[in-house]
Amino acid sequence: MARIALWLSGTGLVLMTAFIAVQVFFRYVLNDSQSWTEPASVMIMGWFIFLGAAVGIREGYHLSFDVLLYVLPDRVKLILHSVSDAVVVAFGCGMIWFGAQLAEKTAANKLPSLGISGAFDFLPLVAGGVLVVLFSLERLARRAAGLPTARFGETELED
Repeated sequence: MARIALWLSGTGLVLMTAFIAVQVFFRYVLNDSQSWTEPASVMIMGWFIFLGAAVGIREGYHLSFDVLLYVLPDRVKLILHSVSDAVVVAFGCGMIWFGAQLAEKTAANKLPSLGISGAFDFLPLVAGGVLVVLFSLERLARRAAGLPTARFGETELED
């Protein structure tokens, strides 16, 4: 799942760049601005940000404040890493819950330049939240099983 999310994120980044290039070309060369490129680019950006962030969580690259961890025993470090992952699970649940509420409230709205439901603006939040929860639970399960769990690039996960 992480590999698919990463490929989708990379593809989204390339697509967004292409859409912006189309917009610049049409606006400054042809003097005929396209109305769909900017909202489509912003929507795609939401997808690659949230999917990429979820993959970063799985691989142990999410932000943390770890100064205290340098002086604590390994057992306490593992407990604090698990607490951190549990907090990330809660955050992912919030992403799902509130993202779904936003999508529901905007589902009847139509994005004029794209002709699609306004809910599509918030689906990346929900999808990213689902992956954040799954990947954080995976980290907790790996740690509970005594398996290596990547943390800030220190250890690679086996495929």
